[in-house]
Amino acid sequence: QVQLVESGGGLVQAGGSLRLSCTVSGRTLSSYAMGWFRQAPGKEREFIAAIRWSDGGGYYKDSMKGRFIASRDNAKNTVYLQMNSLKPEDTAVYYCAASRTMSDYASPYEYWGQGTQVTVSS
Repeated sequence: QVQLVESGGGLVQAGGSLRLSCTVSGRTLSSYAMGWFRQAPGKEREFIAAIRWSDGGGYYKDSMKGRFIASRDNAKNTVYLQMNSLKPEDTAVYYCAASRTMSDYASPYEYWGQGTQVTVSS
């Protein structure tokens, strides 16, 4: 059974940084792409970035470019989301997910983590 476990969320002041981790267990998803999403209260789930295990390639939502950086460590079966210059509007639950095809839509993603809360204070 595949499990995705996020960690690294918390409370941070505006302008600060956090690094989220998502560790995959159960089986190797080397042919999959990993996505990062977030969902703020009362809002729809929002795509942030996607990254491939195979070569680390991927893409970002335009508004996330520059402040958010996705990376992966294949040896640790872990993907990361480095978040810099955080703003109060970045407050949300952040999720990682796995899909056979890279996408900025949530529907293709088969496996999801439980989410980690990020709160940015002003």
